[in-house]
Amino acid sequence: MPKKRGYHHGNLRAALMDAALTLIEEKGPNGFTLSEAAKNAGVTPAAVYRHYQGREDLIAEAALQGFEMFADLLEYAYETGQPSDLASFEATGRAYLAFARRHPGHYVAMFESGISINSTPELARASKRALGVLERAAEKLTAHIPAEKRPPASMVAAHIWAMSHGVVELFARGAPGTKSPYPPEDLLESGIGIYLRGLGLITADS
Repeated sequence: MPKKRGYHHGNLRAALMDAALTLIEEKGPNGFTLSEAAKNAGVTPAAVYRHYQGREDLIAEAALQGFEMFADLLEYAYETGQPSDLASFEATGRAYLAFARRHPGHYVAMFESGISINSTPELARASKRALGVLERAAEKLTAHIPAEKRPPASMVAAHIWAMSHGVVELFARGAPGTKSPYPPEDLLESGIGIYLRGLGLITADS
């Protein structure tokens, strides 16, 4: 019988989250029950229901934890991506791919579980902070464009987010990644370059 480490060590929520993330990776966000997560964490279902009303609550907490980590990683990538605004912008794209690879359970909870980012104020704030990094990066990258010709930073950020997500889904996670003739990082970097040149935000030789 699994050891009830949640009670013994006082880390029920952490143990349950670890179990849930593993199950999300293995079975998907809808492929397990809260009781199964409790069993894998070594605690009783009754103990779990003192903290969560259902599986959706647990997945929402995983998504919140993921968005907080994700925002931290994007901010770090942007701040250390110098010497240029373009290099910093591209660094956030690479960070996106790295996060999806290193934290697949969190990534699925965030983007593939059906949990609304507005399900809790905390989740909404964390998601907005992550997108805000890309928006700030876009603002700096477009600052030299006359205001009347400047694309909205929110639009640029949304496009880069969508492009990054597409590369992750098609080429950077699991078996589909072996089908790409190019490394996902190269695909994303070249895609960002084509997009930004098309908008006139960088020169052809950048």
